[in-house]
Amino acid sequence: MVNPFNAFVDPNLKITSKHEGKLTGYQFAVKDVFAIRGIQASAGNPDWLKTHPPAEQHATAIKKLLSAGAALQGTTITDELMYSLNGENVHYGTPVNPQAKGHIPGGSSSGSAVAVSAELVDFALGTDTGGSVRVPAAYCGVYGFRPTHGAVDINGVIPLSESFDTVGWMTRDSKLLLDVGLELLEQNQSETSSFSTFLFGTDAWELADLSSRSTLSHLINHLIKNAEESSWIQIAPEGLDQWATCFRALQGTEIWKTHGDWIQSIQPSFGQDIEERFKWASMLTEVDGEKARTLKEQIKYKLIELLGKDNVLIIPTTPGEAPLCGLSGSEIESRRSKTMQLSCIAGLAGLPQVTIPIKGDGPPVACSIIAGLNQDLKLLRWVYENEFMWKTES
Repeated sequence: MVNPFNAFVDPNLKITSKHEGKLTGYQFAVKDVFAIRGIQASAGNPDWLKTHPPAEQHATAIKKLLSAGAALQGTTITDELMYSLNGENVHYGTPVNPQAKGHIPGGSSSGSAVAVSAELVDFALGTDTGGSVRVPAAYCGVYGFRPTHGAVDINGVIPLSESFDTVGWMTRDSKLLLDVGLELLEQNQSETSSFSTFLFGTDAWELADLSSRSTLSHLINHLIKNAEESSWIQIAPEGLDQWATCFRALQGTEIWKTHGDWIQSIQPSFGQDIEERFKWASMLTEVDGEKARTLKEQIKYKLIELLGKDNVLIIPTTPGEAPLCGLSGSEIESRRSKTMQLSCIAGLAGLPQVTIPIKGDGPPVACSIIAGLNQDLKLLRWVYENEFMWKTES
């Protein structure tokens, strides 16, 4: 396979399925953090590649997809050690956003989003800790799904932050998004596909650019019209910036616990932004982590109670369209900060979130639906069955 969008680390890696199943005939790619028997994963960094052996067996998620009949086609580029939302990799290059040339693809599952958006594969696996499936899906104009934390087996995936790491996936249509979920998620979840109350987070929507809000307004109107009940609420009385700070602190302490020894021992070469983030993480204390964990548990309890089994929370996935490539300094960090305020909501509570691409006049924008704990399949079915709402032209 050619690699015109620089989506792949290895576009020619192919593993065919020996099984017939629901996913027979589909091809999928995987982020270069998943174990593939006999293959070394780079985690987006050449020093990681040099210092880690080939995998002895496939990651569990890959095994399930192959058993369902899908064929693996290629490994995809990721930000270094999955610690970025931009999708720009100084070692392997930046995948080209097919829907917004000159704009970043988003990260860290950048190559997976690009491969799906460019129709190089039917679907792709990524990982989502702080938004690494949801953000690139939004920027590249595809569906993305982050499951309930722990609902998909993460065995055989390079870790980042244990409290937040999930296996997610991206597709171009909501039916395949559901079908992949039926293979990867536990089957004892709810079989129904209706939600009674749609909640719109005022503080989340205030983070959205005016142009993004305008593009998404028709979807909001459709949702309100089709809801049994709807209301606008403040998600975080403390401020979503405080929630994002909590997320970053706990994530950072766990990241350094996971990768600190390797970084200190190997002294790997990182891009400047990644290096600065690891340096910041190294300075966090156990007290910082425990303080953040206490707030996280309070937030989790609040959101689980709020959503239950029958309510959903509706927010913009990102503040707006993908930023231009090559931005640095305060401009890109400001965008990252706003994006984290949105992506931390589901992350802190461990809840499932679908990001839905919405067509407008410019680069893609996206809306997200967050459901209650373990309502993953119910959410995926609902998104598929109500696709008419987001397929309507704005």
